Amino acid sequence: MELTLLGTGAPAGLPRPDCPCAVCASALGPDARAATSLLVDGALLLDLTPGAAFAAARAGRSLGGVRQALLSHPHDGPAVEVPAGLPQPGRVPDGRELALLTGHRVRAVALDAPGTGYAVTGTDGQRLLYLPPGGAPAGLEATSEPYAMVLLDVVGRPDALARLRETGAVGPTTDVVAVHLDHDVPPGTELARRLAAAGARAVPDGSTLEVGAYEDVPDVPRRTLVLGGARSGKSVEAERRLESFPEVVYVATGGSRNGDTEWAARVSAHQERRPGSWRTLETCDLVPLLKDDGPPLLVDCLSLWLTDAMDAVGAWDDAEWADGGERALRERVRELTESVRATRRTVVAVSNEVGSGIVPATASGRRYRDELGRLNAAFARECEQVLLVVAGQALVLRG
Repeated sequence: MELTLLGTGAPAGLPRPDCPCAVCASALGPDARAATSLLVDGALLLDLTPGAAFAAARAGRSLGGVRQALLSHPHDGPAVEVPAGLPQPGRVPDGRELALLTGHRVRAVALDAPGTGYAVTGTDGQRLLYLPPGGAPAGLEATSEPYAMVLLDVVGRPDALARLRETGAVGPTTDVVAVHLDHDVPPGTELARRLAAAGARAVPDGSTLEVGAYEDVPDVPRRTLVLGGARSGKSVEAERRLESFPEVVYVATGGSRNGDTEWAARVSAHQERRPGSWRTLETCDLVPLLKDDGPPLLVDCLSLWLTDAMDAVGAWDDAEWADGGERALRERVRELTESVRATRRTVVAVSNEVGSGIVPATASGRRYRDELGRLNAAFARECEQVLLVVAGQALVLRG
């Protein structure tokens, strides 16, 4: 089954008309995207958009052989003119299947938002799933046969991809292609980096893909360290890396700090930002979690883990530090990093980068700064990917 993407952008396109934002200003050349529209084997058109005939011509395709045109979501803009010779577009009722004379079968998938998803089976038996912007499947049942290709709004609805993974509709060999791309994520290398973290990719308008062909999409890194200063956006970056996966365990190392209202407000803000399917665990005992099998771990953060470890060994007192405290802390860090090296779980850890700040005025403060630098370096050595977040921008240091 051959698929040509006549457009890969949001319904308003990218850049949006009259939008002055930085992303729209830089969405030029291959980063410019028309509204998403798909041509399957030259016979099935999914979503009729303005300029579809011209887009097909630019891609070396024709709409003359289209036998069925289907719409996936309500069109809010001006009426779209149906090119001469093209059948009038329509929609398939949820749960119903449409058989084309060409041999393709199209089943309508119910969504949790206005619109319809389409599961298409080609004449060669390959299967693809296409979801409209802002939509996620509703009431999916577990399946043992993943789709060969899935096209959806990865950036806007990462939870949709999480649901598909949970039911087995998306597996390790599924080619996940991001469509309906809007100006909420920078184009170019930054978009590619974010999508790769979710096991997905984007392609330029006009690309023709073979459904079922192996694509060398970067594997999701199994161990990632996200560094950054205060309010740099490091926690948001870490959460974003796992929001397309179900059953994530969020490991909060800071505790509840009973009575501290400011800390409680911080914790609440983090909880509201996370998907409802995630489970929160408040602990600094990371080694057993890393040794066990299970869903991905998001550890936030290592700097608070270090505070707890230094409390436990008496590292703040010079005498205790010299009398075995330093040795005990080194052993705890060694146990942690060895567990990271041996873990089979996907792990994303957050830590503060404090080495570039003001030199602490106290000996204990300088000790903490030094030990955090050592911990970050030791943890980073065991990770496939290391990021530094500055002013909300992620810089890839490794991977």
